[in-house]
Amino acid sequence: MQEDELLALVTDVLDERKAENITTIDVIGKTSFTDYMVVATGTSERHIKALCNYVAVALKEKGIAPRGIEGAQGSEWVLMDLGDVILHVMTAQTREFYQLEKLWSVENTQDNDEEIYDE
Repeated sequence: MQEDELLALVTDVLDERKAENITTIDVIGKTSFTDYMVVATGTSERHIKALCNYVAVALKEKGIAPRGIEGAQGSEWVLMDLGDVILHVMTAQTREFYQLEKLWSVENTQDNDEEIYDE
């Protein structure tokens, strides 16, 4: 399955199952372990677990198994490693605390650093 199809599948399932504030972060060029991160909010620990289960079932129907799942049992944050897509589902409080969107939205400053040292 192509990464854009995988991304669409994940976001569609989350949307159908009432995940809140679904955000896709393009991390191509910022990290080598994935291309996209999807961050979504669940209303409770039970909702978070259910959202991840629905995504896992939809993937299984397409013949894809998650590479790993962290935090599944009674957690405020569940991470699913799908290869080209990393899914983070968390409570609103946890999402506000960690601010993954802000962390990954920082532009690569390597070019700026080189300019400073060249002078």
